[in-house]
Amino acid sequence: MKKIVAVIGDARAEKGSPKYEAAYAVGKALVDAGYRIQTGGVHGVMEGASQGARTSEKYKEGDVIALLPFFDPSMANEYADIVIPTGLDVYRNVIVANASAVIAVGGGAGTLSEMANAWALKRLIIGVTGVGGWSGKLAGECLDDRERYEDIPEDKIFPAANAEEVIDILNRYVDRYNKYHDGIQPSGGKTKK
Repeated sequence: MKKIVAVIGDARAEKGSPKYEAAYAVGKALVDAGYRIQTGGVHGVMEGASQGARTSEKYKEGDVIALLPFFDPSMANEYADIVIPTGLDVYRNVIVANASAVIAVGGGAGTLSEMANAWALKRLIIGVTGVGGWSGKLAGECLDDRERYEDIPEDKIFPAANAEEVIDILNRYVDRYNKYHDGIQPSGGKTKK
């Protein structure tokens, strides 16, 4: 079964902008490498990644998943294959973040929330650098001091300068990030009486 990788970032990135082009390259590279992509399904980085995925020679229908914040499926970008109109508005960000891995390209507050959710959900996170936004600000950083994986001491938001580096990091780590969130635990993992 193909792993699903979320691509997140600026919804306002225009075609031809560095963020859009980076997302396009990442989307294409992901499908080239045998992954499916998942986005928030609207414009900007999400559209760029979806369009790029569709240009891969390995693209098959169903490789581009859109988790819309709206109820109206017609609001998805034209490159989405599977459209899931959640109607959850920004609350759908946690669903987007629960992919096998999350690739951030730029981004504002919505992207920041998805990165934070992905961190809490113990997902592999890769931040594309050189395009501004939260992906570059947080690349190379840990979001907090918790130990998410004791067998991955280098755990952090991995920085990647381009699509090739994204795929290299993804292929090296995606199978190691195999834990799933099991609920919020009190400090020390002990239950209060």
